Amino acid sequence: MVNFYAFKLKPVALICSATLPFILTTQAFAEETAKTEHVEKLVVSAQALKVNTRLQETPKSVSVISQQDLETHAPQKLDEALRYTSGVVSQPYGADNDTDWLRVRGFEAATYLDGSRLFRDGYYTWLLEPYGFEQIEVVKGASAVLFGESTPGGAVNVVQKKPSFKPQNEVFLEVGNNDQRGLGFDVSSATDDKRVRYRLVGLMKKSDGELSHTDNERIYLAPSVAINLTDDTSLTFMATYLHDDGTPTNPFFPAAGTLISSPFGKIKPTTNLGEPGYDKYKRTQISAGYLLESNINDVWRFSQRLNYGYNDLLLRSVYAFPNSDITATELNRGVVFRDGKNQSITFDNNVVGEWDTDNFEHTLLAGAELQYHQTKGDEQDNYSFGTINPWNPIYGNYTPLNPADNVNRTIDKTQYSLYSQYQTKFDSRWVAVAGVRQDWVKTENTAKVKNEDKSRTDSEFSLNAGLMYLADNGLSPYVSYSESFEVMSTIDPATKDLYKPLKGDQIEAGVKYTPDFMDGYFNIAWFDITQKNALVANPTTFVSTQTGKVTSKGIEVTSEMQLTERLALKANYTYTDMQTDDTGNRGKQQAGLIPKHTASAWGSYTIPITGTQDLTLGTGVRYLGKSKDNPKSSDLTVPSATLWDMAATYNFNKQWQLQLNINNILDKEYLSGCDYYCYYGQSRSVLLNAKYRW
Repeated sequence: MVNFYAFKLKPVALICSATLPFILTTQAFAEETAKTEHVEKLVVSAQALKVNTRLQETPKSVSVISQQDLETHAPQKLDEALRYTSGVVSQPYGADNDTDWLRVRGFEAATYLDGSRLFRDGYYTWLLEPYGFEQIEVVKGASAVLFGESTPGGAVNVVQKKPSFKPQNEVFLEVGNNDQRGLGFDVSSATDDKRVRYRLVGLMKKSDGELSHTDNERIYLAPSVAINLTDDTSLTFMATYLHDDGTPTNPFFPAAGTLISSPFGKIKPTTNLGEPGYDKYKRTQISAGYLLESNINDVWRFSQRLNYGYNDLLLRSVYAFPNSDITATELNRGVVFRDGKNQSITFDNNVVGEWDTDNFEHTLLAGAELQYHQTKGDEQDNYSFGTINPWNPIYGNYTPLNPADNVNRTIDKTQYSLYSQYQTKFDSRWVAVAGVRQDWVKTENTAKVKNEDKSRTDSEFSLNAGLMYLADNGLSPYVSYSESFEVMSTIDPATKDLYKPLKGDQIEAGVKYTPDFMDGYFNIAWFDITQKNALVANPTTFVSTQTGKVTSKGIEVTSEMQLTERLALKANYTYTDMQTDDTGNRGKQQAGLIPKHTASAWGSYTIPITGTQDLTLGTGVRYLGKSKDNPKSSDLTVPSATLWDMAATYNFNKQWQLQLNINNILDKEYLSGCDYYCYYGQSRSVLLNAKYRW
């Protein structure tokens, strides 16, 4: 067995050791500036909650990645942007260039764009460009009342850049390792009276993938227009266009040669086990919609949101099967082929009322929503696509797929919803929330060649409730309960019918602390999630059916401190105990991919140079604790990893800026997880960005 256990640091100790040198070097600056500088209190809210409320007064865990965070870390994908977020396991399947991989509290996250669901059917997924983000909101835990059909772990809502009353224009050039090159711009304007405002965000970039012979080119455009129809009514039109063209990064590796030793040595993390001359990845995404907001009177306001999404995908990806025989030098391969499109429409209407009576402050949300999604295209899965030697890959040993074997499949999902949530604050002390939602979902899955034509209709009633106390000293203890349901569009091989919805519920208790003596907050949350109707594979036939249960219990600690105008610190720790009975009749076991311990810390300090010049230095560490392989596959343990990142931003003046980002500075070779396959984590990335603003 290869010794991977050089690091056995405890997460809390890791945070302290990572931030202590930084604190010591800046303490003198902090003490001096704290005497003279006044820093405003952090006030954070999330559009995904659909009502105006401070997150520190919400009996639920919500994390917000701000515009400043995005600019500091310069993520290239959505999953990279959440590396420093508590409760989130980012990129458990490694650095994949055609999919964002996120687990929130152990479960895959549902993804939204400005509150509209980005549906996912198998390989038909949405990718979002981080340069177009205004902020990211992570609503943790079951949230059916807000979102309808979604996963129990949480929802990730991306807020798109939109026109503002204070436009800021910029253009940038960037270069990096892996032959990365990019050009982007963000320009905006408005009429003299500010009633009509415009914005256009765009970029072109290309880079090589983590594996040899893989690459991708991207074009992105996001126009938007905001119009004040009256003093009380605004209409905002939004659209995005994204086109990717390249070779997919297929990160599937066997355990032999990666996690466990092999007589043939180690498989290099850059090894491509696919077929570079045959693999193909091409995606075209379009979204278009509008947001209508109107203040009916001093109490009520109306909101209407429409979004249409179109995603055209061509994917041909060869992969290798793992082999339990560590003496084997050849791995069998399979290939995935998808050529189709998915389309979706979300139409949400709601009213929000806010009024006061005696010692009570009332907020009532009520709405109706329609969601429709269709995936249609040709598919083929071939499990006999030649062999490959992972220690000495030779390409070209395959027979191309025969288009005559393609299967044309159509999946339709329609969801009608009514929802309402009431929130009250009593005597400025007690906050109580209660919500209900009724969803009707119809799902159809048709493949005529296979003689499959299945449909089912589900009626789901969901609840949530929460209670919080706001103390004078800034401590706010709370408790909450929420439910979720997830409608599956695939067919159960055991019953020959569509799978039943996965049911989830969560109990959460915690304390949010906003001290008076500093600008920042400290939150701690305990959660207990149960998902029923989970899939369990028969160890003899390998057919999965719905007889299982998945539980996820844990603790999240989140802190953010703006100690002075120049010094900022963030630290997070998460403990997750995720258990599954999909273990091959071995009872409940720790679920694969999800470490029990994760932690992160980031600190930044701004050094004034002259009246117009300053340098901001930031550094952080990420700790990924030990995890397990898929328990129905093996009992192997994936070792922990500690990663070091940095960012340096030099402002020459108000116009010119130069920024350097280095992630995984030491280029540590590590496994991000194993789930039947094993996956290498992302190697060192270096990005230099030059920006001009006007």
